[in-house]
Amino acid sequence: MICDLRPDERQLPQRPSFVMRGALSRSFAAMLQMGLFLAIAAGGGSTLAGAEPQAAALQTYPERPTPSQGAVPGLPPQQERPAPTPPKTEQYTLSQDRYEKAVAYSRAEYVLYFVSYVLSVVVLVLFLKLGVAAKFRDLAESVSGNRFLQGLVFVPLLVMALDLFELPLRLYAHSLSLRYEQSIQGWGSWFWDWSKAELLGMGFALVLVLILFVVMRWSPRRWWFHFWLASLPILLFVLFISPWFIDPMFNTFEPLDAKDPELTAAMQRVVQRTGLAIPRERMFLMQASKKTNDVNAYVTGIGASKRVVVWDTTIQKMTTDETLFIFGHEAGHYVLGHVRKGFLFFAAVLLVSLYLGYRGLHWALDRWGKDWKVYGPEDWASLAVLLLLLQLMMFVALPITNGFSRMQEHAADVYGLELIHGLVPNSAEVASHAFQVMGEIDLADPNPPQIITFWLYTHPPLAERLVFAHSYDPWSKGSSPKYVKPAGD
Repeated sequence: MICDLRPDERQLPQRPSFVMRGALSRSFAAMLQMGLFLAIAAGGGSTLAGAEPQAAALQTYPERPTPSQGAVPGLPPQQERPAPTPPKTEQYTLSQDRYEKAVAYSRAEYVLYFVSYVLSVVVLVLFLKLGVAAKFRDLAESVSGNRFLQGLVFVPLLVMALDLFELPLRLYAHSLSLRYEQSIQGWGSWFWDWSKAELLGMGFALVLVLILFVVMRWSPRRWWFHFWLASLPILLFVLFISPWFIDPMFNTFEPLDAKDPELTAAMQRVVQRTGLAIPRERMFLMQASKKTNDVNAYVTGIGASKRVVVWDTTIQKMTTDETLFIFGHEAGHYVLGHVRKGFLFFAAVLLVSLYLGYRGLHWALDRWGKDWKVYGPEDWASLAVLLLLLQLMMFVALPITNGFSRMQEHAADVYGLELIHGLVPNSAEVASHAFQVMGEIDLADPNPPQIITFWLYTHPPLAERLVFAHSYDPWSKGSSPKYVKPAGD
């Protein structure tokens, strides 16, 4: 996505993916983080040359003289002053104040991610060493001898306990977003969203864990493969129903045509050029301004649930042409097959992770099982061990999955640039200025450390994307565009 999912959540245009927004609690998300990227996987670019980042003044258009202004020195009295040419957006620039805020906010988020990760690992280790997971199991088994009922007790206990330990960091993350004016969501609304996400995630976790332990008992040596097969259609189902049932739980949507028929007509022209089948009645406006200052537009869903969504903040803060570029980027994910390719890639990563989890689970239980009072893979308390292993693997695999995502995002940028070429005037400037606006609003890091980009970024850094957008011009060089070919080619 062009501007996503905030650290686990809306991953940013240029921020790391470490704040999960939506259905799963972070602790349980470790188990299927690889697979869940499929649900949001619409998803390098050129590197900015230069040394240390410098804060530059925001580019502004010079004012034209009004009829009441006096004559301009150096020009004959009757000669009309030519209209000034708006400066080109060639680099990502910020005012001194915005620059300092962007650096401080980004660094705070990086630190928050690593602290959150270390905390999640430490809490899982303590739950095992102190016998907390075993006590949860004992409580569940004392309630009933039925395995299904035991699962209904154990899974919510474990997931909620882990999430409560993480809650202070989530509260701090939201306070950061409020302090830096990224969010305008009040605490009451935030807690209500958090509660809904917990309940939704709890239900999803219950389904997956119950299936996991059924296949563990049915096939002790091949459960990792059978669970993988069972989880993939579930993930696809969640992706399918999300626009209808999950998204409306957190935001308000209304037909775009009713609010902005001109933008709808313009997006229809773009849709026709892509070949996507998205009629006007599947274009929606999301009331994002109730909770955030961010801007976004995207395509979501699959099959009958596929639709276009534009945030009202985008309409407020961007021109129609810039919105069309953002939409073109998102449409590129569908046209270029990123949803299918992403599904296959992350399904493969999930399969490898589950297999390594299977091997690691037996190794860990053989070595520490007695100390942890976990008596085998089918023991409910073994879920904490599996979560710990998958959490560790998820961290190691982040450079791989995020590198794959960055490649797809760069390809979508290219597609968006080619798509609007000829549809909007000066399309390269439109795209680069769209990145400038997003960076100013989102406080995108002007010069993220390379290791952070490599490890955490799902998108290329915004400064690199802006420079690429401004310089990409195969048409003037007589070259053929990579994706959107001229009619007749």
